[in-house]
Amino acid sequence: MKRVALWSFLLVLLAACASAPSASPSPMPTIAPPTSVPTTASVLPASAPATVSAPTVPPTSAPAPNAPPTGAPVPTVQPAKFAGQSLPTESNNLFAGSGLCAICHTAMTDSAGANVSIDAAWRATMMANAARDPYFQASVRGEVLSNPALQSVIEDTCSKCHTPMARYTVNTAGGKGKLFGDGFLNPSNSQHALALDGVSCTLCHQIRDTGLGQPGSFDAGFVIDTSTPAGNRSVYGPFSIADAQATIMKASSGFVPTQGAQTKQAELCATCHTLYTPFVDATGQVAGQFPEQMPYLEWQNSDYNGKQVCQDCHMPLAQGGVKLSVTGGDPRSPFFQHVFVGGNTYIVNLFRTFGQDLGVTASSDQFDAKIARMNDYYKTRVATLALSDTTLTGTKLAAKVTVQNLAGHKFPTGFPSRRAWLHVVVRDGNGRVVFESGAVKPDGMIVGNVNDADPTKFEPYFTEITSPDQVQIYEAIMGDTENKVTTTLLRGAKYLKDDRLLPAGFDKTKATKDIQVVGEAAGDANFVGGSDAVHYTIDVGAAKGPFTLTAELLYQSIGYRWAQNLKQYNSAETARFLGYYASVPNIPVTLATAQVDVK
Repeated sequence: MKRVALWSFLLVLLAACASAPSASPSPMPTIAPPTSVPTTASVLPASAPATVSAPTVPPTSAPAPNAPPTGAPVPTVQPAKFAGQSLPTESNNLFAGSGLCAICHTAMTDSAGANVSIDAAWRATMMANAARDPYFQASVRGEVLSNPALQSVIEDTCSKCHTPMARYTVNTAGGKGKLFGDGFLNPSNSQHALALDGVSCTLCHQIRDTGLGQPGSFDAGFVIDTSTPAGNRSVYGPFSIADAQATIMKASSGFVPTQGAQTKQAELCATCHTLYTPFVDATGQVAGQFPEQMPYLEWQNSDYNGKQVCQDCHMPLAQGGVKLSVTGGDPRSPFFQHVFVGGNTYIVNLFRTFGQDLGVTASSDQFDAKIARMNDYYKTRVATLALSDTTLTGTKLAAKVTVQNLAGHKFPTGFPSRRAWLHVVVRDGNGRVVFESGAVKPDGMIVGNVNDADPTKFEPYFTEITSPDQVQIYEAIMGDTENKVTTTLLRGAKYLKDDRLLPAGFDKTKATKDIQVVGEAAGDANFVGGSDAVHYTIDVGAAKGPFTLTAELLYQSIGYRWAQNLKQYNSAETARFLGYYASVPNIPVTLATAQVDVK
């Protein structure tokens, strides 16, 4: 019977391969530094550091060997559709490319007839594109250029979660993760195909339940079995698998499906999304660790702990049961869709625009579906706005704007380039704007935000806003060991401001240092777990009503200053990202809106 089942599987496999595109490894895309993006010190604010050029870095960190000469044109924005490259099928003793898994875990529909195929959903996620992310590559290059003596530490640290299969493989053999030069991003590197596969199937599904949720599991401290020989290694999922199906999967992939409850636990996600990074002092010496992103610890201190986990929001359930494989089996439920919806809006838009240049495996249609899902998610799952206490006394219009955070962690959370803010507009009876706070320019700059105008300063938290040049921005501002504002991660020693919206149930008076509120918000009685309330007192002057007050909560995954500060680095990676940034406006996402007439 086993031989019959195996031959049946092989027939299915051959049919699938015959209809699939070639599964050749995806080469690292050419990095083309555009001429329209200046890379000299003249483009920087007067207070910014001088340009750091790639030649000052050791040869092993030079741009990838396939990068064209500086002076290549800005990539042309291609609105046309593209198919995406094939998923990789390369494997080593520990991992296999996603293409090997996708052969069977595709053509999946739920009870409503929706396509919930794992491969189709995952291809357009940041997980799949973690290594290809042009902002990630530019940022790592900038960190290396700023701290060349720590290049090995930087690349190894960043590769843990962005190229985890490649890094875990070499680390098991006693080596370190390496990205540039002859590292993972180089097509000639033996681990290149698995590196570009990002946070892939046989990475997450091989993580054991050993020590999950404990400090040792953070910073990519996940445990993967390295002693079991290839062909007998377990991959974990939420369901028990019948022997016949398990035999087929082992024969096709070399992995044994094993039920593991950890795949449904927040602690699994916490391994990479609880991240401490080293920071250096003014002399370049490592001086401690910085809590770069802490969504798991934030969640632990919220009302969501014990009620909802990461997967509930970021991997929404399909309707009814789903057959997990083309090889058969009964429908299983609940099925968590592998869409990994999250907050990296701008980069997903870059992938949609420059996908062919970046060598993505998702099609333009799949990115369109991803963007549509993200937009729907933002409208329903992130935040709400409410206007109250609106009065007009003489020329003074007063109102209270209340923001409610619906996320199970701080918002925004994750990498500190993210920010949200209140955009408040008052129009008179003729529709003319008489007051506006928080307007945004096409380049992503917030009008009135002192940090966008001056990289050495930052906008304070406000309990009351009375002037158009005051903006309520929910953000994390990093400071170095000299208490100066910085966007260089290895100089980030502390937060000078952290007024990101707290999740419901979060008690800021009991929060540990790594997740505490920093700045004026810490003492504001209106800034509490789940919400913030800001008072606006606006002088409308001689304008005539009735007045219309509109409030919006806007969001960017890459704040203006974080992009602009990359101009100090003269490298192919930073020039490429800045060229993309100049071509795709950093338009914020509108998360919530409220409006009221005031007479």
